[in-house]
Amino acid sequence: MIKLFRGLLVVVCCLAGMAVADEKNILVTSGSDRATPIAVVPFGWQGGTVLPDDMAEIIGNDLRNSGYYAPIPKQNMIGLPTQASEVIFRDWKALGAQYVMVGNIVPAGGRLQVQYALFNVATEQPVLTGSVSGTAEQLRDMAHYISDQSFEKLTGIKGAFSTRLLYVTAERASATNTRYTLQRSDYDGARAVTLLQSREPILSPRFAPDGKRIAYVSFEQKRPRIFMQNIDTGRREQITNFEGLNGAPAWSPDGSKLAFVLSKDGNAEIYVMDLASRGLTRVTNNPAIDTEPFWGKDGSTIYFTSDRGGKPQIYKTAVGSGNAERVTFIGNYNASPKLSADEKTLVMIHRQDGFTNFRVAAQDIQRGTVKILTDTNLDESATVAPNGTMVIYATRQQGRGVLMLVSINGRVRLPLPTAQGEVREPSWSPYLN
Repeated sequence: MIKLFRGLLVVVCCLAGMAVADEKNILVTSGSDRATPIAVVPFGWQGGTVLPDDMAEIIGNDLRNSGYYAPIPKQNMIGLPTQASEVIFRDWKALGAQYVMVGNIVPAGGRLQVQYALFNVATEQPVLTGSVSGTAEQLRDMAHYISDQSFEKLTGIKGAFSTRLLYVTAERASATNTRYTLQRSDYDGARAVTLLQSREPILSPRFAPDGKRIAYVSFEQKRPRIFMQNIDTGRREQITNFEGLNGAPAWSPDGSKLAFVLSKDGNAEIYVMDLASRGLTRVTNNPAIDTEPFWGKDGSTIYFTSDRGGKPQIYKTAVGSGNAERVTFIGNYNASPKLSADEKTLVMIHRQDGFTNFRVAAQDIQRGTVKILTDTNLDESATVAPNGTMVIYATRQQGRGVLMLVSINGRVRLPLPTAQGEVREPSWSPYLN
């Protein structure tokens, strides 16, 4: 099944360009400094029943996944305070914690009231205090909210833990019967729900900037076509029906346009469609294969993969200019461009010269340095958190297609829990609040 997915990815997303490395380009293969130790103490609970989720564990995992913080294991904690007056700072200093979070959950009229506080251990002063309420089914939402608030207070970077993830699973019942499912989950793979099922492949799902719509490629007509779907209502609409390849949809920053790849004129080129008028603009015009568009935040620049230099490399172009500028120079393969929100980092699928493994890498746009983020191989479909701190990508583990999360600083690498079957095509949502 993975061969089918990879083959279809090549058909829909294609390949792209090569050149000689510039002197300023440097390859970095590993990270350096340590994450900041933090203790997220198990929250107190005043009810009589067992809660369905452990809020402290979720918050600790969120902060760990960012690559900025290293949660102290529960079994190493000297005490388990649940409110500010119970915190003994010398205990946490002895453990090496720089921050400690405590919290308490109280039932209130069929809902849950959560009080939490985050302290700087060295100064013994509160960094953040707050409260949030919801139902027992919203414990994960409340935990992610606390993680977002804490992360932003500590780093100045907006937290992305309340975001969502799209991905596709493929379950093979027989040689001629495979079920493809488009799923939406929490960013960490929890609480997956089905948005679409098909007996034909689904590829390249993408969230719109409003987080309410998605676009994807479906083979339900036995050939690739692009569809748009409302997440809440399930209403879907076919966007393209051109001859040949229709693939790799990408939303413009304002959600009014879709960039995608068509081969209707005989070659794979990038086009832009105005969704209101359905007017079509051709962006690239080159004998090479141009594919995998990704918009810059200015709404006029598109990054894309092209083999116009001989092997796949990443280029950028201003819509309507007709000119393209090469962006990547290290390695003999760079594809699937994704930008961090601040546009300082380009995340891509990368292969080093002399190697056969495909890895996720991040390039500093200004300096040109490239850092390898993963230690797996056959990596593909990298997608970046809206705050640029984490990347989720598809790879293989123990013979199965899985999703992996890696922090952009390279400190954290871990698999995401997902449904059975081959898992591919992850796509991160924008901020949803």
